[in-house]
Amino acid sequence: MTEIAAKHDAGSFKASSRGQTFATRGMPPLGQTSKVVRFLMAIVAGVERLNLRYSKVGNPSVYDSSTFPWAAKIEREWKTIRGELETVLTRKDDLPSFQDIATGVASITNDRGWKTFLLTAYGARSDHNIELCPETWRIVKTIPGLKAAMFSIFEPGKHLPPHRGPYNGVLRFHLGLIVPQPQENVAIRVDNQICHWQEGRALIFDDAYEHEAWNRTDKVRVVLFVDFVKPLRFPANILNWMILNMAAFTPLVQEGHENHRQWERSFHDRA
Repeated sequence: MTEIAAKHDAGSFKASSRGQTFATRGMPPLGQTSKVVRFLMAIVAGVERLNLRYSKVGNPSVYDSSTFPWAAKIEREWKTIRGELETVLTRKDDLPSFQDIATGVASITNDRGWKTFLLTAYGARSDHNIELCPETWRIVKTIPGLKAAMFSIFEPGKHLPPHRGPYNGVLRFHLGLIVPQPQENVAIRVDNQICHWQEGRALIFDDAYEHEAWNRTDKVRVVLFVDFVKPLRFPANILNWMILNMAAFTPLVQEGHENHRQWERSFHDRA
């Protein structure tokens, strides 16, 4: 694959492509195991297979960013987004760890090395955070099928072990904002491809493939992190819409929304 938004080095990772899986060997499943969640995931498993069959954009692990024309428009405004990020980072120590908001990720991260600053996520939006980043919000709202948008912050030395996302009806977009050098020490592996973020460049991948990420430098790495609806043909597009809207009412997502509301009140009250 050509260099698409970040630098790819598939040759440096010798495992063969395994395709999408519905679990990650050696890792506990993300999320809770309540009856509601188990029932929903049984439905999700069937819909995921339809999503593979009815995809409008194929099912690669990593996409050429030209597949999504809007990505180039986001790239052109990266310095505007970076400017608002720098304001947020003046209070980096007050930002929540990812698992403080989304407790389901505690199986892959339990330290302060992965922080987030959320604008919107699966039915909830942070109006106070948006007020701090109005231009970023203006820009991300142009992304078709936007489901989540946030800054994703990797502290020096952070490593996320192999895992997969809970559902393949969305794709993930990363825009490099702060990428420390040497570039070779800051990367994400998606299936059998190793990708290196670049400042001002987009990386679009399917997090339903096994992936892991690391920052082996002594500086912070930050990307704009977006989930957007995967383009699908009928009938998968209808079922996908139903799944994504149902997800907002699951206990895990509702807990995340409440965790974020509590953090948001505390953070902005101290401003």
